[in-house]
Amino acid sequence: MDLVLEVTERDQLTDAALRRIKDDEFMPEEERAHARAAVREDEAEALAYLVEPFQLVGEVPGVELVQASWSSERSAYDPDVDAWHLDEEDFDEEDADEEGGTGARARLL
Repeated sequence: MDLVLEVTERDQLTDAALRRIKDDEFMPEEERAHARAAVREDEAEALAYLVEPFQLVGEVPGVELVQASWSSERSAYDPDVDAWHLDEEDFDEEDADEEGGTGARARLL
């Protein structure tokens, strides 16, 4: 499953992730400090603190989430490039990076 998104308001994304970290009662303080620094540096890290794979598919009929992991990376995005059409199974990330544009790509595995 691929999910393509564009971060349009980096500050709002970062602020939301920082609130989530602050409100996490189970996160040790040492980890909390590291998480805050990572979120301030990279919006992909901020997104990682806000996206819960189970919440994305947990209520979908006919789907049982057995294991979830995901990664997020910066990549070029141009909606006119055929490689970015999500219904194509033969997506080539290197080709998309060479095409230019801005955006983000997250892959849920």
